[in-house]
Amino acid sequence: MTRRTVRIAMNGVTGRMGHRQHLVRSILALREQGGLDLGDGETLWPEPVLVGRREPALRALAERHGLTEWSTDLDAVLADDTIAIYFDAQVTSARAEAITKAVHAGKHVYTEKPTAADLAGALELARLATEKGVKHGVVQDKLFLPGLLKLKRLIDGGFFGEILSVRGEFGYWVFEGDWQDAQRPSWNYRSQDGGGIVVDMFPHWEYVLHELFGRVTSVTAQVATHVPRRWDEQGKPYEATADDAAYGIFQLEGGAIAQINSSWTVRVNRDELVEFQVDGTHGSAVAGLRNCRVQHRSATPKPVWNPDIPATEPFRDQWQEVPDNAEFDNGFKAQWELFLRHVVLDEPYHWDLLAGARGVQLAELGLRSAAEGRRLDVPEVSL
Repeated sequence: MTRRTVRIAMNGVTGRMGHRQHLVRSILALREQGGLDLGDGETLWPEPVLVGRREPALRALAERHGLTEWSTDLDAVLADDTIAIYFDAQVTSARAEAITKAVHAGKHVYTEKPTAADLAGALELARLATEKGVKHGVVQDKLFLPGLLKLKRLIDGGFFGEILSVRGEFGYWVFEGDWQDAQRPSWNYRSQDGGGIVVDMFPHWEYVLHELFGRVTSVTAQVATHVPRRWDEQGKPYEATADDAAYGIFQLEGGAIAQINSSWTVRVNRDELVEFQVDGTHGSAVAGLRNCRVQHRSATPKPVWNPDIPATEPFRDQWQEVPDNAEFDNGFKAQWELFLRHVVLDEPYHWDLLAGARGVQLAELGLRSAAEGRRLDVPEVSL
């Protein structure tokens, strides 16, 4: 067995998502399984180089996981010719500048989203990476969730007939930070720092809708800052200037309509933190992070509206669970594997910086729709 090493500069891995999902459950998990099997007796061995601004946090993280390479000097890391890939999980406001440096240094780029603060910046990154001939990818992890993989299986198999509508519910209550610690960092609630649920979640909804149901052609959105005062990591109160809830309606190519509520100010009364209900002429499904339930038209009951008597039908019991029929790996790790194969074997990969720009565009138009109080068309983006 031949082992090929690929060195990856990982910037922002002291943060929650960068640490848990990308470092521990993706790159380190690949190392624990002996590397990525490339076939023909060859294995790819990922070698992370941790990058960040806080030296003590980087040192502690490296020691915890038995890693030896870390740096607070991004420029020096990018000047290292042995590093092939730059990964970014920083705060949004720092991302575009760092990716630009990485591309100019000739590194392949894999990044969290949103890729930039606005569409113009996101398109410029895509153009630059294409011109420089580096490979580039954007994290679109929800496509690899077991629940959505089952949903895609139903779509590909024609289960729904004509898809009519998609209804999504995402969110949970994020504590204000005064009497219980908040589950999300405080910058998420400051628009000046790149925060806001539209910027965070509309890029997700763009690729989920685009990949599964069709391109978004128009958006109507209403946003709110329901909790205007929060407490930061030091226990100090601050004004929440970013939206913490968004209510969006998306017209899809082909005629289906999607309605998705996103909120950090909702208490969960559903089976999973995110759920999508898809209704079609031949059947319906409800998909979450892991599970997916269906109701075919041949098994659809006949409810009758009568507000004068209690409901006699156990509606949730009338749905059938979709079996796993496969083993599902961590979604972040699965996409990392595809990107690494793209880099070293030139295998096809279409979740690139242009796809990331579509997500930035939808967030930008969603915020504009809310500000102007009207529906906005979503033009196709291109380089």
